[in-house]
Amino acid sequence: MDLDHTAAEHGRMSRLSPLLAGTAAMTCVGGSVAVSSVLAGAPLFTTQALRYAAACLLLIAFARARGIRLLRPRGTEWLWLTGVAATGLVLFNVALVRGAQHAEPAVLGVAVACVPPLLAVAGPLLEGRGPSRTVFAAAVVVTAGAALVQGLGRTDAAGLAWATVAFACEAAFTLLAVPVLGRHGPIGVSVHTVWLATVLLAVLGVVHEGPAAVTRLTATDLLAAGYLAVMVTAVAFVLWYGSVARLGAGTAGLLTGVAPVAAALTGVALGAPAPQPLVWAGIATVAAGLALGLRPAPALVPAGSPA
Repeated sequence: MDLDHTAAEHGRMSRLSPLLAGTAAMTCVGGSVAVSSVLAGAPLFTTQALRYAAACLLLIAFARARGIRLLRPRGTEWLWLTGVAATGLVLFNVALVRGAQHAEPAVLGVAVACVPPLLAVAGPLLEGRGPSRTVFAAAVVVTAGAALVQGLGRTDAAGLAWATVAFACEAAFTLLAVPVLGRHGPIGVSVHTVWLATVLLAVLGVVHEGPAAVTRLTATDLLAAGYLAVMVTAVAFVLWYGSVARLGAGTAGLLTGVAPVAAALTGVALGAPAPQPLVWAGIATVAAGLALGLRPAPALVPAGSPA
């Protein structure tokens, strides 16, 4: 019995670590909303290229400090990693900026909040196993709660189109990384996707904003980009991919519901009005979905064993 108890305790602790990592990653993402708004007037591609370049240097330094060897991508790995960079990083940022010109932020937020059910189905399939009905049900509850937290907003046809693109890109950020996480690990995937995104954004910046766009960045822009590079890219990427690698994309996807909650609570901490009752209801709904989907599976008791 002592051995069974020790094994169960070890299982709970090994599950707690990636849960905390994924929660911390989504807290960083949600808390960055106020910082990202500072960059509304900055050159989009140039600013993001600098952000990802700085994050790449930090990730490489971290890998060397930890003695982690970064592997060169091979074969189809280039396609998966480039897909993550092009969709989950580059196109996602474009969708948010262009979508904001046609839709209120809540519309885009709700679109992103719809990702957990997709991850609950597609994630396990990519990992070679069947989806869990419990996780899928929990994902629907989390999505409903996140939508309540975000609220609804006005939009037009173009805004809905960009919201759909943002939804697809958010899902791609996780799903396209699944096939390469095994060989490259969270840090390797983060490094490669970030440097690829840097190259793509730098090219777009030169073409659409001009080489001199960097001179238009203010000190505030640089500070905001620096914060995003450290917390939302270098830190959050490694934490998130580590969570996905250990929990699976479907289960980890539930934790994306933490992001809108963190955004709402961060706004209050920065002086915004207290959330309305509907927002509190949404927070409670997200918590209920997480409790449903993240509860540990019941331990199997061998036949004949004492209860």
